[in-house]
Amino acid sequence: MCARCIFSECLNESTLHASPGAPPETGAGQDAGRAHTRLFRSLSRYATDSFVSVVNGLVTAAFPSDCRVCGAPLVRAGMLPVCDLCRVDVPPQTTALCLICGESLDVDMESARFAAPEEGLLCSPCRTVPPMFERAVAYAVYEDRLREMVHLLKYERMEGVARLLGGMLAKTVLTLRADAARELIVVAVPLFPAKQRHRGYNQSELLADAAIAELGRLAPEWKLKRVPALLTRQRDTRSQFELNPRSRRRNLEGAFAIDASRLVPGCEVLLIDDIYTTGATARECARVLRRAGAAKVWVATLARAQTSRVAMWDESLLDAPKGFG
Repeated sequence: MCARCIFSECLNESTLHASPGAPPETGAGQDAGRAHTRLFRSLSRYATDSFVSVVNGLVTAAFPSDCRVCGAPLVRAGMLPVCDLCRVDVPPQTTALCLICGESLDVDMESARFAAPEEGLLCSPCRTVPPMFERAVAYAVYEDRLREMVHLLKYERMEGVARLLGGMLAKTVLTLRADAARELIVVAVPLFPAKQRHRGYNQSELLADAAIAELGRLAPEWKLKRVPALLTRQRDTRSQFELNPRSRRRNLEGAFAIDASRLVPGCEVLLIDDIYTTGATARECARVLRRAGAAKVWVATLARAQTSRVAMWDESLLDAPKGFG
């Protein structure tokens, strides 16, 4: 019981708790999780299937730790400190969505089922200024468990989360199979080099590689090839969350460059990113890719920040003190 009080945040009333979604702080729970992971990785090198269950019980008893998403105690050992429930309890989007950008529409699913595209299943921005990509799809809304797992990947350097999230991304990429070409060039939205060096990796690249690996199993007839460094970010842009929609577009003007010599004219491109917020990044990347010779650009992201969420963030920024962000 003493060990659990030391290592398990949810059973230790004196543990400091970070706000949901905020970059986690270093603490006993985080250190225990890392120790838990290192020990399990070392033992698993020598473990047989029959030995795993024994190791599993010993590790969780000696080094109890909490799920880094929901805070519940982990009941089995593993190299990823996320409980079984959080791994599976990320529901995909089920509301009526814009057929181009994936924005949630204020219509019921029964009406959407029998409506034709010209009858209104497009959002106002896509009607007014259609993007240069064919379609953008996302697995789930950027909230709750998914939001926490994205933060583990982006801010706590837990690269192993990419494999779990990449499986979700692969499922939504499959929805493009009926329309996209059988051969696609896969491009991950790039980070500014200094930011990537600081983080240690580009999370969009990790997600793209994980999704490609999973799609190789789910749809082997689909040929997906990621081309590294085809698209580069040449300006260190401000965070999109700090800006209004108009400023977001201006913030990204000229931010991306492409090595057109490596892009086969007339090819189709699958653009991968972690989160689709307002679509400014996807629109700008698609514009650059199309002008370089891509015939079509498809966009797939793990998460989608729907309008209500974006509006909430914008309002919180308006109320924030100067220097916020």
